[in-house]
Amino acid sequence: MKTQVEITKTESDMNEILRTVMDPEIELNIVDLGLIYSLRYNGDKKVNIEMTLSTPACPLSDAIIQNVVESIKNKYPDFIVNVNLVFDPVWSVDMISEAGRKKLGW
Repeated sequence: MKTQVEITKTESDMNEILRTVMDPEIELNIVDLGLIYSLRYNGDKKVNIEMTLSTPACPLSDAIIQNVVESIKNKYPDFIVNVNLVFDPVWSVDMISEAGRKKLGW
């Protein structure tokens, strides 16, 4: 089992990996968009990600979720990655990070 420091470091690394996953309609990564609500690594090769989409009717939801899983598994191929899609709280533009706002020119 990993130490808490190792777990935190791995979670931080995965969060950075998720910055490579883009919302194709908004052209911003899903972390800066505020779509990732939580990322938890249990220290034993299992990752649980709770995320949302900018709209429940997002036509690219399957592709975005697949990109999330594949991006983590590219670096951690033997990890189990579970993505739980939630819509509570409902996503809003207020969830976009400061860096994301700058990239969007806001």
